[in-house]
Amino acid sequence: MAGGVNSPVRAFKAVGGEPVFMARGRGAALTDVAGKRYIDLCLSWGALLFGHADPGTVRAIQAQAAKGTSFGTATPMETTLARDIQKAFPLMERIRFTSSGTEAVMSAIRLARGATGRKRILKFEGGYHGHADSLLVKAGSGLATFGSPDSAGIPRELAALTAVLPYNDEQKLGRFFKKNKDLACVLVEPVAANMGVVPAKKNFLSALRFWSKRTGALLIFDEVITGFRLCHGGAQHLAGVHPDITILGKIIGGGLPVGAFGGSVSLMRHLSPEGSVYQAGTLSGNPLSMAAGHSVLSRLDPTFYEKLNRHTERFTDKLQTLLRLKKKKASVTRAGSMFTVFYRETPPNNFSDVQRSDLGAFRKVFRALLKNGIYTPPSAFEASFLSSSHKDAELRKVLEVFEKC
Repeated sequence: MAGGVNSPVRAFKAVGGEPVFMARGRGAALTDVAGKRYIDLCLSWGALLFGHADPGTVRAIQAQAAKGTSFGTATPMETTLARDIQKAFPLMERIRFTSSGTEAVMSAIRLARGATGRKRILKFEGGYHGHADSLLVKAGSGLATFGSPDSAGIPRELAALTAVLPYNDEQKLGRFFKKNKDLACVLVEPVAANMGVVPAKKNFLSALRFWSKRTGALLIFDEVITGFRLCHGGAQHLAGVHPDITILGKIIGGGLPVGAFGGSVSLMRHLSPEGSVYQAGTLSGNPLSMAAGHSVLSRLDPTFYEKLNRHTERFTDKLQTLLRLKKKKASVTRAGSMFTVFYRETPPNNFSDVQRSDLGAFRKVFRALLKNGIYTPPSAFEASFLSSSHKDAELRKVLEVFEKC
């Protein structure tokens, strides 16, 4: 493997030591190749609402696999899952499935450029939307300055089409839009989950909706992580702010590779074969992911979310109390069943705040948790998650280990 891994964060460079190789998962736990058990707070980066090897999801995958794993044709299950999604996201009047969140974002941006006839896009510091060239961009030197490449292999000319602003800064957003009225789209996580859990302020999202409408830019919500994680209608439902395009992933595939993007009928008609914006994928809407996703989404209702979110809230409240009693400079932020421990006194509002966290403290705690059988994301800038499989006894152990550490 290049670098020993198939995704950089798995290499443990941010936390030190060798990566853990997992052999199997069951419920709230993972077991490594040496037979050691870990309570898992990563859950395939939020994809597993019911935990590992959920029996209902496994049965759905097995039943479909017996019929065939991939046909390269249209299948009824694509429509079934699309209807499941539309029940929660009614503004996704037309949906296109992809094989990953990165593909969905990349395709949504192409759609926005094709529909508006514009080139430039806007994203926010700390927001991760996959590894497409247009999105691995760091902030420019000034408000009206577009970005520069954040990775080798990305032409400066392409990166210059992407602007980067601070997250949750309504004033800078307004000043930017007054000077830049030629954007194709604005891309944002309505609850940031890739710099840790940092909820967007309601006024910030409302301002995004106002300025995008006023200037003709399309508003894209990246709900790859928050979609079906926070509630049935995602972060946009909770905020009461609705985008032009919604991007989903993770949970809608039940743990298998998947992505999706969607919007109004008139907008999605720009996609081939109806329109001139080309997008395709041999394994898009593959039967296994569709079957797994339907198995998960068909079992979600308000009671499920009330129970899981309340369970997470009790746990994070106890964790925050513990940190306070131990007089540690740490704060816990939560949105639904996702949370982050930031090693700083106050919760962050943006990526600049996040970067002022004590990364040395995070590394020490991560190593101590891992040694004591608790697996958390190996990065200070990621979210942790709970599932319906995390029971009180397991969460008590997590708190005991945190106290010990």
